[in-house]
Amino acid sequence: MPGALRTFVEAAEAGQASSGHHNRNHVLPLTEQVAPLLGRAPGTSVIVRIRRSDALPVVIRTWQDEAAILDAVHGALPHAPECLVKTPGYAVHSYVDGVPLSTICGNGKPVDTLLVKALAELLARTAQVRRQALPPLPGSWPANHGDSRAFLKTLARCADEQIRKPNWGEFGGLFKALGISDDALLRLAAGVPAMTRRPYSLLHADLHRDNLIVSYGGDPPLVCVDWELATFGDPLHDLATHLVRMRYPYHQWDEVIEAWAGAMGKRRPAAVKGLYKDLPHYVDFERAQSVYPDVMRAARSLQESFTQKGCDEATAEVHRALTAAAGPLRLRSTPTHDEIERALVRWLASRSDRGGSGRNWLIDVSAWRPDRRLPENPRFPASAVREALLAEGAAPAHRVFKGTAHLNSVVWVGDMPYPVVVRRQLPDVSRLEPSYLSEHAVLKAIQESGAQVAAPQVLALGESYRGDAFSIHTYVGTRVDQPPSHPVNGLLPHEADALVDQLCELTRVDHRAIDPQAGDVDFYAWLKEQLVGLVRNLPKESLQLARTLGLPDERRLREILSRHRLSHRAPALLHGDLNPWNLVRRNDHRALTIIDWEMALVGDPLYDLVRHMHLTPIRPEIRDRMFRRWERNMPAEYSRDWRVDWRVYRWSEIIRSAYVDLDRLATRTGLDAPNVRRAVDSYAETLAAATASLGLPASRTANPYLKLALTRGRS
Repeated sequence: MPGALRTFVEAAEAGQASSGHHNRNHVLPLTEQVAPLLGRAPGTSVIVRIRRSDALPVVIRTWQDEAAILDAVHGALPHAPECLVKTPGYAVHSYVDGVPLSTICGNGKPVDTLLVKALAELLARTAQVRRQALPPLPGSWPANHGDSRAFLKTLARCADEQIRKPNWGEFGGLFKALGISDDALLRLAAGVPAMTRRPYSLLHADLHRDNLIVSYGGDPPLVCVDWELATFGDPLHDLATHLVRMRYPYHQWDEVIEAWAGAMGKRRPAAVKGLYKDLPHYVDFERAQSVYPDVMRAARSLQESFTQKGCDEATAEVHRALTAAAGPLRLRSTPTHDEIERALVRWLASRSDRGGSGRNWLIDVSAWRPDRRLPENPRFPASAVREALLAEGAAPAHRVFKGTAHLNSVVWVGDMPYPVVVRRQLPDVSRLEPSYLSEHAVLKAIQESGAQVAAPQVLALGESYRGDAFSIHTYVGTRVDQPPSHPVNGLLPHEADALVDQLCELTRVDHRAIDPQAGDVDFYAWLKEQLVGLVRNLPKESLQLARTLGLPDERRLREILSRHRLSHRAPALLHGDLNPWNLVRRNDHRALTIIDWEMALVGDPLYDLVRHMHLTPIRPEIRDRMFRRWERNMPAEYSRDWRVDWRVYRWSEIIRSAYVDLDRLATRTGLDAPNVRRAVDSYAETLAAATASLGLPASRTANPYLKLALTRGRS
């Protein structure tokens, strides 16, 4: 680099810059020494573009050389910037005289109709750049330059490779806490439907208000800058990206689309085919991939300077991005503002070495208030709790598990020989089936009893930032870097034996210390009223659908269930929800660890065994094996007359599922949870079994298509 040019660039670096997401842009006039080197007159303004070293990889790049793109577009768009010189560290571009559209018409404001037409014309002219003038395409690009579906699938895979993967180590745990899995973009790619063929063309792919210069002279009225993200593909992608990133008010979308169709139809009529059918797919993709840079930039902004105002703004931005991406990424639900803020704060607090203005604030965040219902554990003192809470926000994505009711983060603490899991109940979780006992009290009672039951140990209970309740348990997975293994396809023989043995061991737990009144009631009569109450409290829409499908109302249900009388068996502690995902495989004689004791209750031990058989796929020979072992090992006062009574519990669970799963289908609640998905996918069989158990005829709905749609359980 000539000395004069080096001095010129150093002077640019020392001056003020407009800082974009990828570059720092310095505008200054050419000096007498540098002007001849660039073929421009002294005093001519240029832009020195210096790549930001701290920039996150948050964009899809088809080509690395922006200069080659600018050379290619110059014929069709002569007013676009020219690259005067380029080096690995910086580039000097010609300066476009004017002001960014963002300075005179900010995001969310409508754009003047004349400018909309000029924008549409700009996009149409971009599509006329010859393919031969462009740099070579990556090998992963579709060979058929008209296959719209293949192009969109390629975009989704590129977003996963270039945006998600490079950032997953730092931000993956945060994304998991917000409900975004590591395969979200790949699932989006797999779900791209058939699309209309359109000829590929050059696309700007980043046409927002900061990249549009309103010229002083007015000829042309708009000039497009910053071509580094340009790509080659379906022109609908450029329109969709422009619609989303320009932040037009929604009432102006139709105007922009019509202007684009008019301008593009004159220059490349084939590019407009299937416009209204396929444009939503590209809009969905843009909103889906945008959630990654939006969340990461919001988190990074808090690292740079934390204030409550900044935290509120970052939370609002993340909520907006998640809301927009919820449909395309099939998120179960959009986290609340409180949930987002707490996730951001936990992520930030775990980066305690960041220094700067947030250090005093960080001390407050890492503070926690113990729940006095659980005394301090000598093996896990307050200092260990604080360390676990700080490590929680830094937990990598493969150690963060978001279930239907809890966010679980697996962390290592100090010199402890085993990891622990920080559990936080998700906000606004509503369950049709209530909890009766405190999980920490149940786990404490099991531990103190000495019963040979493999269950987590509760180490701490408390509240952290803004009253966010948490518990810390021992982690029970076999390998910390792999998800726990569950017997989702049914128990193996040795696992069936181990589970029965643990259910028998639960009789040794002092249940009166947890629920002193539980043994004084008729358990089946109580269970019947709980089921009747569940039906009574269903939403109006779910009750209407239940009647349509032939399920009785609460009054009739009580009459039918009251026909049965069961023998009295001594009460014991029950888990209450022994579905396969609450059983974790282990590599010792116990075979299974039983987790998630939130639905524990005190009652008839036979019910726990039968409910497990209802919730878990089970072969007849395994069922018979479990009953034989249960009868042989269970003391007589807990097992008398079980051969007569077990079918009543089985019928009641089938009936319960008919109402619970119908409500899930009607409200679309929790359908991505594996146990829920499995249940609703077999709803036709559940409904038929329930009506048969109730002694009712099969339903005859007025609209057979309604019944068909519901019983197929599709989301």
